[in-house]
Amino acid sequence: MSKKKAPVKKKKVVSVSSGSTSQKTLKPTVSRTKVSKSQKQQPLLFGRTNYMYMIGGVILMALGFVAMSGGGMDDPNVWDESIIYGWRRTVLAPILLIAGLVAQIFAIFKKA
Repeated sequence: MSKKKAPVKKKKVVSVSSGSTSQKTLKPTVSRTKVSKSQKQQPLLFGRTNYMYMIGGVILMALGFVAMSGGGMDDPNVWDESIIYGWRRTVLAPILLIAGLVAQIFAIFKKA
């Protein structure tokens, strides 16, 4: 029971002429998509002073978080309020954090 495949017919290419004897001049095709030859460099969104204020704000916020860290007790049986509720953690650290946020807001809204 072997199946025989039907012979494959070869395709023929037929060219049709329009019947006119004059030669047509061929024009080179032009690309229809617009290609930008040079990419324009986008200016930065903020100026140098804005970025300096932003860096300053990040530094102030980092200092605030560092000032807020710590507070672990050496002995779990001893309670020392001055370690947890010290001036540095309750006053200085939040002031530094808020100052950093204000510097960030100022840097964003300041015109370059």
